[in-house]
Amino acid sequence: MNEEINRALQTLKAGGLILYPTDTNWSVGCDASNPEAIDKIYALKQSKYYNDIVCLISDDRMLKKYIKQIPSAAINIIEIADNPTTIIYDDAQNLAKNIIRKDGCIAIRIPDDDFCYWLTRKLNGAIVSIPATVSKAPTPKSFKEIAPEVLKGVDYVVNLHHEKIFSKPSSIIKLSNNGIVKIIRE
Repeated sequence: MNEEINRALQTLKAGGLILYPTDTNWSVGCDASNPEAIDKIYALKQSKYYNDIVCLISDDRMLKKYIKQIPSAAINIIEIADNPTTIIYDDAQNLAKNIIRKDGCIAIRIPDDDFCYWLTRKLNGAIVSIPATVSKAPTPKSFKEIAPEVLKGVDYVVNLHHEKIFSKPSSIIKLSNNGIVKIIRE
């Protein structure tokens, strides 16, 4: 796994795109602070749909780097969640502007996956995670379902978990700074 982390890290630092497994699906990713790399994702996806973008981080300490005011409920949700949980936060910061939603929000998840953990730790930053599809095609449940144009459109394909079948996307919760909690997907 270390070799795969190092190759993916080199690609991210060079502004490239990676195709990698997360805890919920195969994703296309890049350094979440690199606007040019994010533009490459939009070109590959043939879409500039912000709502599909999630940033993956290693732990709740890293969250402070990207969210101005972390709602108190966030840490509790992160600690007790049994399933992968993506939280949409207000007031994103220190990320490329072209992934922050028009209302200033960003979706962030701390994945339960060793590869993602170590990649974000070594990058010391967030990585983009967007389903490995083109336009609005269904999210592939396995590596073999990934469209050829996605495979050809990335700079590096992580050689891990090619046999894994993903069955369930993450839960999505919107936590507003005004205390409103909205479950978007269970």
